[in-house]
Amino acid sequence: MRHLLLFFAFLSVSSLFAQSDWVKDNYTKTEYDIAMRDGIKLHTIVYAPKDASASKSYPFLMQRTCYSVAPYGEGKFPGIIGPNKFLMQDKYIFVYQDVRGRYLSEGTWTNVTPQIVNKSSKEQVDESSDTYDTIEWLLKNIPNNNGRVGQWGISYPGFYTVAGALSQHPALKASSPQAPVSDFFFEDFHHNGAFTQGYFLTFPVFGIQHPKPTTDNWFLPQFINAKTKDGYQFNLDLGPLKNFDTYYKDNFFWQEHKDHPNYDEFWKKRSIIPHLKNVKHAVMTVGGWFDAEDLYGPLTVYKTLERNNPGTYNTLVMGPFGHGRWSQETGHTLHSNVYFGDSVATFYQREIESNFFRHFLKGSGDGKTGLPDAYMFDTGKKVWQTFAQWPAAAAEKKMLYFQAGGKLSFEAPKTTQAFSEYVSDPHKPVPYIEDNTATMGFSPFTYMSEDQRFAARRTDVLVFQTEPLTEDITLGGEIMAKLNFSTTGSDADFFVKLVDVYPGEEPNHAYMPNKNIMLSNYHQMVRSEVMRARFRNSFEKPEPLVPNKITKLDFRLQDVLHTFKKGHRIQIQVQSTAFPLFDRNPQKYVPNIYLADEKDFIKATHKVYHQTGALSGVEIEVLK
Repeated sequence: MRHLLLFFAFLSVSSLFAQSDWVKDNYTKTEYDIAMRDGIKLHTIVYAPKDASASKSYPFLMQRTCYSVAPYGEGKFPGIIGPNKFLMQDKYIFVYQDVRGRYLSEGTWTNVTPQIVNKSSKEQVDESSDTYDTIEWLLKNIPNNNGRVGQWGISYPGFYTVAGALSQHPALKASSPQAPVSDFFFEDFHHNGAFTQGYFLTFPVFGIQHPKPTTDNWFLPQFINAKTKDGYQFNLDLGPLKNFDTYYKDNFFWQEHKDHPNYDEFWKKRSIIPHLKNVKHAVMTVGGWFDAEDLYGPLTVYKTLERNNPGTYNTLVMGPFGHGRWSQETGHTLHSNVYFGDSVATFYQREIESNFFRHFLKGSGDGKTGLPDAYMFDTGKKVWQTFAQWPAAAAEKKMLYFQAGGKLSFEAPKTTQAFSEYVSDPHKPVPYIEDNTATMGFSPFTYMSEDQRFAARRTDVLVFQTEPLTEDITLGGEIMAKLNFSTTGSDADFFVKLVDVYPGEEPNHAYMPNKNIMLSNYHQMVRSEVMRARFRNSFEKPEPLVPNKITKLDFRLQDVLHTFKKGHRIQIQVQSTAFPLFDRNPQKYVPNIYLADEKDFIKATHKVYHQTGALSGVEIEVLK
């Protein structure tokens, strides 16, 4: 339960920072129930600067959320409002709204509300129409506004920001989706079709309707009491996914997962990505390189907006953060055991985020913000870099080839027959993290930069690595795993990891969070992704594998900006389980893995080929 309380504390407006009277002394709080075009009323809290007047007007800065706009009630104020303290002190009219079916808002809750194109009646509503109606009401009913509106949100509220950007309200001048949810089949609850089992505790939050508008967390009684802190063992003992019905038989979101194992119309219509067209106002998309939940979202939203909306102000910011952690300053910026410098979040908030909103909501709004098209943090050099576009124009595609003897090289192997093999046993899956205390969290977090030595030393994990580098190599851009494999089974998963192997003489930094970890020979995960081979040709129509047949499998890992320093090694790990982060593939093809029986889970021998005519490796982009 502690993990759940921390989760809600992070998402809550009132708990992000220490309590103070500053907001109460400088802002007036008012609550409204705003009617949408179909008559449903959405609960909205407005914090207006006390010094606002006809001669001193302010813009709106709005967040719409499914995670509560608490504190509710007259005289109750949060410790901070807005995206950061600098914007709060600059003063805006801050607006918070509970979306449909959540907390004090009316209506029915729907996960990632499908976008409706060409609405023909008032009954056809979505998040873009609710955003439009809310803006229209605010402009007409909140005095002393300057006629400009901005919006922001992190994680699920990031989805509402992206959807709101499609409202096309002329007063909407700036949107900042941050770690936005964009497509639940490729992030959060799935990765390339594999179920993110590490989210198993979250389903009550998203799969139970509130009985009526309420300030309570109505779903809390439905949380699993696992009676253990060992998430690996709990999930292994639970067995096949269908056994989650023990806890979630009446959870509509879980049942939707079971009923839709493939990328069918149910999931497709919940993707916001195809709708990112005709966006005219400024957008700044923000993400963290080590975001275990929503890394696909910011990169895909930015690239799609860039492709579909030429001429629109569109910028991307990627920092050395886990999920949403740029919103709170920790002093020493770490992710897992890796230290990236001091006050990195403050730099982002003051120099990037505040400048963006100030320019478009209070300034000239001409797009001359002084910010680059892409503000990206190099997680190897540990410095911010700026780019005129992303991926960078100077990025050069190269292939790192797997070689015999566990070697990794930019030169293709010339051997006519060579492969590396391992036995994958779903009854003894590879843990995704060595720290067992992290396996029972509300959602995964630290593994994205975690030490991978524990996996490299297993017999069911293939390891390929370069010799120590003689010069720095910066990987900047997209990554594509390209495998040629065979299996004795009829289905398989492949989890591919890009790892930075530190030299033996690497010293510990001064802020090591775990005194049992040393950076000598540290195997830092830089990027990873899973791919379910049944979806190799189509996410809509899965196909079984032909046992012992060499099969091609290409899939994308998310982007990186990481300099592998001189003396370090570039390493690639290949395995078939990462448990309980992702569910286990039975390795015997069944039409729906959510309905698989225990008997369907079998051992299989996987071969990864590195020979002429059947090369394997990872395609990267190198910056000169």
